[in-house]
This record gives sequence, C-alpha cells and structure tokens, in this order.
Amino acid sequence: MATIITDECINCGVCEPECPNAAIDDGTKGGIDFYYIDPELCTECVGFHGEEACQEVCPVDCCIPDPDRRESEELLLERAQQIHPDQTFPALDELSAETSLFRNPDRKNAHLEQ
Repeated sequence: MATIITDECINCGVCEPECPNAAIDDGTKGGIDFYYIDPELCTECVGFHGEEACQEVCPVDCCIPDPDRRESEELLLERAQQIHPDQTFPALDELSAETSLFRNPDRKNAHLEQ
C-alpha cells in the first residue's frame, strides 16, 4: 500500500527530502496547501530501507499506510526499479529487514497491517 500523510501533519517538511523517490510534495505541484505523497511514486521504500523513511522521521506520526491502496512487495520493488532504472536493487527473494518493510517486524508502524 502507498503511504499517506494524515491531517495531523504540521507541515514541518522533514519527510520530503528523505523520500528516495521524490514522492512527497509540499502541495505546490498540485496547487494545494498541505504535504502529500504521490501513490504512483511511493514504493514504501522497498529496495531502499527496512522502514518507510517518511514514517521514520515524522515527528507527529502522520505518515501511515493507506488502507485503501494495498500493494505487494513485488509490485513495490518493480515500481522502484521503474523509477530508478540506473540503480541496482536486490532481487525479490534477496530483500531483507534492511531493504523491505515487509521483512522488518521491528519497524515503526509495524502494528498497522499491510
């Protein structure tokens, strides 16, 4: 599932530079007045980190999984590969707790179902 930013966001902006896919915008691209995550660019950091970088740095825990957009680890890894064609990623069966939240039971928001 893609990540969303809830209404609790304080617009601090710490999440935006942490996203490896530039999926987070302060609203200027969409002509809105709040931060949001483009679900077509969000890979939940699969292939990069064992946690979603935005969740890790958010001081008010408003970066959460979108319950309306559930996506598989395979799909998210494929998206990362499409977004970053010049980058090398582990194969699906080589992902680990360090490169996929699906394999990291100790991540922040692990209690929120995938």
